Amino acid sequence: MTRGNQRERDRERAQARSGNKAKQPKGDGLTPEQRRERDAKALKEKAARKAAQAAAGGINAGGGGKANKK
Repeated sequence: MTRGNQRERDRERAQARSGNKAKQPKGDGLTPEQRRERDAKALKEKAARKAAQAAAGGINAGGGGKANKK
């Protein structure tokens, strides 16, 4: 082995760069099921806002982008 303890040194350097922060679990205090429900509700609200904007004839109502321009 010509690299010796390179892997160990790289781990130490990476830990020093990250500020010695350990991985932290999600801090919202929700169970996975509650998180899914919250996210689903947010997506429904977003879709409703998008539909309302499309019905009102908003600028980006059609999904916009380069694909629709001719």
